[in-house]
Amino acid sequence: MTEPTPGHRPRAALAMSPDAAAAVLDAESLTDLAALCDLAPLPVLDDLTTSRARTVLADVDLLVTGWGCPPLDADVLRAAPRLRAVVHTAGSVRGHVTDACWERGIEVSSAAAANAVPVAEYTLAMILLTGKRVLETARDYRASRTRPDWLSTPRTVGNHRRTVGVLSASLIGRRVIELLRPHDVEVLLHDPFVDEAGAAELGVRSVGLAELFRRSDTVSVHTPLLPATRGLVGRELIDTMRPDAVLINTARGAVLDQDALADAALAGRIRAVLDVTDPEVLPPGHPLWQCDNVLLTPHLAGSQGNEWRRLAGLALSEITRWASGEGFLHPVRRERLAFLA
Repeated sequence: MTEPTPGHRPRAALAMSPDAAAAVLDAESLTDLAALCDLAPLPVLDDLTTSRARTVLADVDLLVTGWGCPPLDADVLRAAPRLRAVVHTAGSVRGHVTDACWERGIEVSSAAAANAVPVAEYTLAMILLTGKRVLETARDYRASRTRPDWLSTPRTVGNHRRTVGVLSASLIGRRVIELLRPHDVEVLLHDPFVDEAGAAELGVRSVGLAELFRRSDTVSVHTPLLPATRGLVGRELIDTMRPDAVLINTARGAVLDQDALADAALAGRIRAVLDVTDPEVLPPGHPLWQCDNVLLTPHLAGSQGNEWRRLAGLALSEITRWASGEGFLHPVRRERLAFLA
């Protein structure tokens, strides 16, 4: 692909759903973007087959994409002969960057690193809150309206020297490890692509998958959903978890065997925090809704509210670098797609 000419203002367009554009790109972000690019007039492109979309695509150098972007397939690329780069204002590019993009040599950047920040923060909060049994204690306190005998607190409560198992040294998994460093916990890691030396560099100990589940007081799942990881956390692993251990999933719901988890939770053996499920909203009658020791949240760990500004800021930074000929700081490589969410 031809490199951008330093000082050249690229022609750009927004390709995402209108709701995504309104959420992530506020007025200030759009002003900043227009200062960097010759930005095609709104509305955003959410259907790349229309005559207006084809007119816009005909002379764009850069697409700024987001949630709801249609697939950039061969037919779309034929309508965009000048397209050289895609900057995604969210995490995964699997839904819209196709093989045709890679075959054309289009450069791709993603805001996955920015989106990893709130997910890791949510995870850290849940590790610490569940370690102190805050949610259950608050519920019981509201019901009884009397202070429990704190000197009879079980020794399983608390975060001192708690063992936290991190499943996958993904962007988010690594960020969680970093956030755990100031806390007095032992961190174990399972990632088949990280050896003992690599784990040592992260300040953690590398263990096998079975050992991770058997030894950890809390297991936090950060593996992407791939054919090899679908159902990875199955009944056998869940059944080996310590009594009262906590399973946290902020990755993808299908990584877990939810039936096995429900059985263990209903039996009172383990607790869980699930920000993702499969399907994304469980059927009304699913047993996980009935588990007092399972906290279900509606995929809120990722960027929301004021955190969207971080996504826009990273995208703007990437566009600045690319337009000046520096190249992306957060490129997405085709050879790494098999390991990304």
